[in-house]
Amino acid sequence: MRFMVMVKATAESEAGVMPSQALLEAMGKFNEELVKAGVMLAGEGLQPSARGARVRFDGSRRSVVDGPFAETRELVAGFWLWELRSLDEAIEWARRCPNPFEHGESELEIRQVFEAGDFGEEFTPELREREERLRAQLAAKH
Repeated sequence: MRFMVMVKATAESEAGVMPSQALLEAMGKFNEELVKAGVMLAGEGLQPSARGARVRFDGSRRSVVDGPFAETRELVAGFWLWELRSLDEAIEWARRCPNPFEHGESELEIRQVFEAGDFGEEFTPELREREERLRAQLAAKH
């Protein structure tokens, strides 16, 4: 199973406060452990929402809203993509993570990624084939 682990934003991360060398070293060590264990598929920090945008959909209409976005608690400051056997195992790894923000509270949100089999009959053999073809193209590019 794959899990998206999201580092929730804080007022500091939204203000662009950069982590200390000590935190970068601690996170680097944690990421090395994830890689050595075969858990980590990807992971990155994100720029503050002031440098981002949202595209809103209303039927066929699209509108763009530029950042920053007000609800810091709802924002993501970084993420990992992990492959594990269970949510419990993802929680165990998350509990080992250094506090992503040195000053005050931080929060990680863990969500399981949908797999092809989760979509049922609506995910036809043709759609599955297209999905597999796209994944192979992505793998070939990397």
